Amino acid sequence: MSITKDKKQELIKEYQRENEDTGSPEVQVAILTERINNLTEHLKTHKKDFHSRYGLLKLVSRRRKLLDYLKKRSPERYSQLIKKTKIRK
Repeated sequence: MSITKDKKQELIKEYQRENEDTGSPEVQVAILTERINNLTEHLKTHKKDFHSRYGLLKLVSRRRKLLDYLKKRSPERYSQLIKKTKIRK
């Protein structure tokens, strides 16, 4: 359900805007997206795991807030991130 340290570092390197960047909205959204995908796969097999479902809803809400912030501040970075993470179909 959680992501490994190696996978997290890989996501940070891929989405960081500059060197030593770990807190930009792009990095945070990428990490949250990976966690959401993992939890979604978990819930496909464990349909009655309501505690994890609640956690998933909290993660989706946090990602939505970050995306709204990024869209308001920098629409071009928002659109690039959406394409790169393939959040929207």
